[in-house]
Amino acid sequence: MNDVAPNAIRRSAIAGTWYPGSASALASTIDGFLAAADAAPVRGELKGLVSPHAGYAYSGGVAAYAYKQLEGRQYPHVVVVSPVHQPYGGRYLVTGDRYYETPFGLVEVDADLVSELGQQIDLTFVKQDREHSLEIQLPFLQHTLGEFSLLPVMMGEQSLDSCRQLSFALAGVLEGREALLVASSDLAHLNDYNEVVAHDRFVQQYVNDFDPEGLSESLDRNEAQACGGGPIVTVMLAARERGADRAEVLKYKNSGDVTGIRTRGQYTVGYLAGVVYKAA
Repeated sequence: MNDVAPNAIRRSAIAGTWYPGSASALASTIDGFLAAADAAPVRGELKGLVSPHAGYAYSGGVAAYAYKQLEGRQYPHVVVVSPVHQPYGGRYLVTGDRYYETPFGLVEVDADLVSELGQQIDLTFVKQDREHSLEIQLPFLQHTLGEFSLLPVMMGEQSLDSCRQLSFALAGVLEGREALLVASSDLAHLNDYNEVVAHDRFVQQYVNDFDPEGLSESLDRNEAQACGGGPIVTVMLAARERGADRAEVLKYKNSGDVTGIRTRGQYTVGYLAGVVYKAA
């Protein structure tokens, strides 16, 4: 990739802050998280993952439970569906750059899949975006999978209708292709540890029940809370279209569990690692 034009690369927005900025330190960090994750491999065809997107110091240990599932597996195509934390506008957004950069190197955006998806739904293209929730999944994917092409989709609107449209479009463009779906989402963000735990139980329930419609309705009622609730719903729906029949929460923690600070008034964020699969 030495001939890649510099203006075709979406430069990292968070390397050196949200995760280590050198390849060696990043590999060591991820290896430590994976070694500590005691999740057994699911028995069946892995279709999708749910992973948090806070800084690795907070949520990396939880994310490792999801990415541990990739050991010994290969996927030539990966779809990452994330929320949007920036005011870019648009229902579905995709990078206008050809590659994402991390300390591990470049991840190629699958131009063919982007083009096919754009024939199904309206895409808004953004150059050099600062969206952390999509980028932060990439080092884990690079370290566990090696080479793959990326279809990155950021959801600017997360209603059930938007989730359904995106899920059907994704299932369509992925038909006949071996691909992994990844939902990027943190859960409740509140100034009370116990309230975060209470809200996050709803998300865990609907994931374990493999009930994306129920999760979307719970999010609308503000029972479940998640900044990437739409991506979770979308990935479950798309995975179901691709034959998945089960989902499972592999690990749950929140920032209070990580820091040990659980006092009332302390800002707390929930993290979940999950898997979507077709049972063997």
